[in-house]
Amino acid sequence: MNSKGIAKFLSISLIVFVLDQITKFIAINSLKGNPPIEIFGEYFRLTYVENPGIAFGITINGGSVIFTVLAVFIAFAILYYLFQLSKHENFILPKIAYSLILGGAFGNILDRMLYGKVVDFFDSEFPDIVIPAFSLLGFDFNGYDLYRWPVFNIADSAVCVGIVILFFAISKEDPSELSTKP
Repeated sequence: MNSKGIAKFLSISLIVFVLDQITKFIAINSLKGNPPIEIFGEYFRLTYVENPGIAFGITINGGSVIFTVLAVFIAFAILYYLFQLSKHENFILPKIAYSLILGGAFGNILDRMLYGKVVDFFDSEFPDIVIPAFSLLGFDFNGYDLYRWPVFNIADSAVCVGIVILFFAISKEDPSELSTKP
């Protein structure tokens, strides 16, 4: 694939990144410090949240510095892999998937570098998930309750959509084709 071919996929990443940053800028300037804005009642609203943790607000020891370094490493690994895939004319779905993931990753990485946390603002209702505490094979598991989906942003959405596309592509593509010369 020529440089125009990889540029197509990098432009997907750039579009995701730019849309993410524009919407976060709007959220910071219009939602921060204000009550949520209901779009579809309690089912979907815009709520300003600063997430210092990783996905779903999970925190890790060492704070956002460790996660930022790890995220940068992973993003560059994805970028490298996308360039490797660009040598092949096929594998369109994985290229799209990695492009979405890359754009989302860099969107959230920039937030962590600028603010030390990620700006989230999409707030949606989700069917309640309640898993009671239980023991299995001598291991004790704490229960888990999810009554509302964690607040998210465009970068998070792009990463999730990219992962779904990647799983679909992996199930449909023939990986042996990668071993052939481009």
